[in-house]
Formats: sequence, structure tokens, C-alpha cells
Amino acid sequence: MTEKLIRDFVILFATIDPLGTLSIFLALTVHLTAREKRRVAIRAIAYAAMILVAFVVVGQIILSLMEIRLASFAVAGGIILFLFGVQMIFGSGATDPSSMEEGHDVAVFPLAVPSIASPGAILAVTLLTDNDQFSITVQAGTSIMMLVVLAITLLLLLGADHIHRVIGDQGARILVRLLGMMLAALAVEMILEGAIELAEQWPS
Repeated sequence: MTEKLIRDFVILFATIDPLGTLSIFLALTVHLTAREKRRVAIRAIAYAAMILVAFVVVGQIILSLMEIRLASFAVAGGIILFLFGVQMIFGSGATDPSSMEEGHDVAVFPLAVPSIASPGAILAVTLLTDNDQFSITVQAGTSIMMLVVLAITLLLLLGADHIHRVIGDQGARILVRLLGMMLAALAVEMILEGAIELAEQWPS
């Protein structure tokens, strides 16, 4: 179980991408006061947590209703996560705050969705809490890992200005690319595991 929780933590850390979120947060809140930045950070994490917890609870039920095998979802998810990792490695550009409408709540979009509760993160929490493979205890452990990553993300956002002064733009870019490489490797493992399971289920 410990090995799975460590693996889950790495996957969730890479897909939630606290460092990538930090970069977007810095760009979007550059003109806000320190108090306003704290409020945006807390709201963004709260919204993202509600979305991800909802998918932990009902994500697999939705798949069952649509008659999608989890192995098929794992392969598709692995491909998406791999592309997500590649995007992190090569960079996807920063969100331009000038493109936001006046009065737009950046805590909801793009911070909570799709930066923190990204498609990759939603996919990951659904797969990592598979009811057919993992007990309630293991699923609870994975959910705790998810909340730990969200807590780390919140701490980074609250200390955004200080962290940016310490690591600089280049340091942040290097760390994001390293996480992208780790995510791509884990995605390959997910694709292979799903493909093997599908092959075993295939009628002979």
C-alpha cells in the first residue's frame, strides 16, 4: 500500500501541477494586493478540491453507466496523461491576464479549472480509486494524497511572491519539465498495464 500511495502522490503531483499553477497564479494576480491574492488562492483550491472529490466518489459510476471498461479508460487516460506530460516538457505558454473579461473570477477559471482540477487530474483520481481494484482503505489513502497535493499547492500559491524571487523564472521552468518527464514515464506504464488487461479480457 505504501508503494501505491507514493506512486499516487507522484501522479497527482504531476497532474495537478502545483508549479505550473504557481506560474499561472503569478501572471494572473500581478496587479492584486497581498490580501486579494490570498483570497484567490484559497477559493481556487476549495473549488478544485470539490471537483476532484466529486470525481473520486462518482467518477467510476459514470463509467459504469456508459459501459466503458476501466482498462479502456486507463489506456485512453494514459495517452492523455502522456500528451499532458509532453506539453509540460515543451511548455504550453502562460495565461494572459489581459485576455480575461472584467469581473471574471480567476479563482474559478483558469486556476481551479483547468489548471488545478485539470483533465489529467480528474482522470488520475478516477483511475487511482478504482472500486474493482482497491479497497475503501486504499481509496481513502489516495484521497488523502490528493488533499496533501492540494495543500502543497495552496502553500505555494500563498508564498508565490517569495518563491518566485528565490527560484526565478528559469528554476520554475526546469522543475515543471522534470515533472513532465516523470508524468510521461508513468503514463507509459498506465498504457501498458491497461493494454495487458484488455488483451487478457479479449475473447480467444
